[in-house]
Amino acid sequence: MILIVKYAVIAAIAYLLGAIPFGLIISRRMAHVDIREHGSGNIGATNVFRTLGTRLGLITGVLDLAKAALAVLLSTFIVGNEVFLLGGQDIHIQLAQILAAISAIVGHNWSVYIKFKGGKGVACFFGGLLMINWPVALIGMAAGIIIALTTRYVSLASMLAAVCVLLALVGLTLLTFLAPVYIVYGLLAAGLIIFQHRSNILRLQSGTELKLGDKGAKIEI
Repeated sequence: MILIVKYAVIAAIAYLLGAIPFGLIISRRMAHVDIREHGSGNIGATNVFRTLGTRLGLITGVLDLAKAALAVLLSTFIVGNEVFLLGGQDIHIQLAQILAAISAIVGHNWSVYIKFKGGKGVACFFGGLLMINWPVALIGMAAGIIIALTTRYVSLASMLAAVCVLLALVGLTLLTFLAPVYIVYGLLAAGLIIFQHRSNILRLQSGTELKLGDKGAKIEI
């Protein structure tokens, strides 16, 4: 019962951390605009980058990474040393990390602070993953950068990067002693990211999705 309470606390803290709308805070404090009223209306780093420039976009991205990373880091301290056995394997740490990482993404996508609106969870996904398995996170980031530079579609790169992470987790599980439960995390995270990009998928199909370098509704600040 105590372990269940700890998992509930982890989920709540991770959600509240993930829900912090840094894109909105940065746009209001540093550019004196509401990012939700410009560009795609998204509070994520990509929209901040397109509408407010590289500097504020990078700041937003780093903060969104950091909040998910912090959530996962805190989860390992909160869960402690209690054992949770599944198939004879103790997965109490892995489950705490996964719960925190997913909760942070959910918080970012559906933030309680802004009427359950939010972003698309990509930066949070990689922030949490950096704490869970940084080599896989770097593989996913590298794949995303290559795809973005090749196709010039950030949305496509984000979705395919999440799929690459999932495949990497499957491969590591088969080849090493990585806990299979991380595959569930990869599936859930990739599913959330693709779901949040459903409007982008429609624009990709119709050929109306903005590319890197396309002129958007950039605001001079």
